[in-house]
Amino acid sequence: MKRDAIGRRVEFREALAGWFAGCGKDYPWRRTRDAYAVLVSEVMLQQTQIATVLGKGYFGRFLAMFPEVAALAAADDERLLKAWEGLGYYRRARMLRETARAVIARHGGIFPQEPDELLELPGIGRYTAGALRAFAFDLPGTVVDGNVARVLARLMNFSGPVDDTKGQRQLWTWAETLEDKLHPRVYNSAVMELGQTLCRPGVPACGTCPVAAFCRAKSPERLPVKRQHTVITAVDEHALWLHDGCGRVLMHCEDGTRRTGLWKLPTRAAAEISHLPVVAELRYAITRFRVRLRVHDGGLEGLPLAQGETWLEPAAVAHLPMPSPFRKVVGKLFENLTNQM
Repeated sequence: MKRDAIGRRVEFREALAGWFAGCGKDYPWRRTRDAYAVLVSEVMLQQTQIATVLGKGYFGRFLAMFPEVAALAAADDERLLKAWEGLGYYRRARMLRETARAVIARHGGIFPQEPDELLELPGIGRYTAGALRAFAFDLPGTVVDGNVARVLARLMNFSGPVDDTKGQRQLWTWAETLEDKLHPRVYNSAVMELGQTLCRPGVPACGTCPVAAFCRAKSPERLPVKRQHTVITAVDEHALWLHDGCGRVLMHCEDGTRRTGLWKLPTRAAAEISHLPVVAELRYAITRFRVRLRVHDGGLEGLPLAQGETWLEPAAVAHLPMPSPFRKVVGKLFENLTNQM
């Protein structure tokens, strides 16, 4: 007979905490109680894997550039986006800066601890408010991310969609009931870690799960259930590689798009430039799109400049904030150009 996690939640918490004490990962954001550093980690980890944030040093570099909330609040777009380069979803960086500015303006640079005050800050929703309370202040703060949702769906053998309103309401209710209000930092770290490591997507490692005795899932590999998946759309993107005799290249600064403030190679409609030779090609994914980026050698004739396009020296290009796909192809093309000179 499986134990009831809700009815015997003290035992459930103790089993989870005991496992975490010996198996929990040593992430840098777990070594601090600084609400600002915790917030940076939480925003970075939205839609970005831990391995990417840590393995490529984004978290440490960002805090080195903006070590405190006042430094981030004062950051201009170019420095902010350069520090965020490679993480994608650049709106997160700008919203993080808005949060910092609100903390300065409304709270004298000190993060509030009460849920209502946290939720009034721009960019702070239910999850982030709970994460700040739990991880920075060790106060009760319910968190439900993708990992926690998977753990709860399996624990309760919940077969309804976890990503609709009803499913989300149920998950948050269970999460709030199970949370250890006396040790929220440890509890929430542990349940998230469980989802990241053992109760992983696909086939979970049930044989080594510390709370397997409480899990009701009959077919855990089938849970959680989600609504119909988003259709992936294939997209071709055509860019120009234009350079003059002095080594300068033509670059374009985005405006009015999700990449506002970022630089890239100029792009054109396929009908305009698809006949030109391809000098670089790269495939990448973003949200529901799978993009094939093709860079064409444009020459210098018959291609009028568009708004936002500028001739720049290579040294200047190196310091511009740029989406990762374009950074990769530009680096390769500069290398090829140097070898030809």
